[in-house]
Amino acid sequence: MAITIVKDFCKGCGFCIVSCPKKVFDLSDEMNKKGYRLPAPVRIDDCTGCSLCDLYCPDFAIVLEKTKKKDKEKEVG
Repeated sequence: MAITIVKDFCKGCGFCIVSCPKKVFDLSDEMNKKGYRLPAPVRIDDCTGCSLCDLYCPDFAIVLEKTKKKDKEKEVG
């Protein structure tokens, strides 16, 4: 899985963090242009592709894509 965080859409609500059964996300120190702290997929290898983070994101800031093993993580600014 590749997890894309669309930084400009994210409002730092944390729904992706609490909805993930594998605790893939943590809140990072990085902020977007609006001043919201962004989630970071820090345990990407634990991702099962359940899509709960994408489902519960109210701002459509998370995009999941099936990828080959080499592609681990992407971020869009």
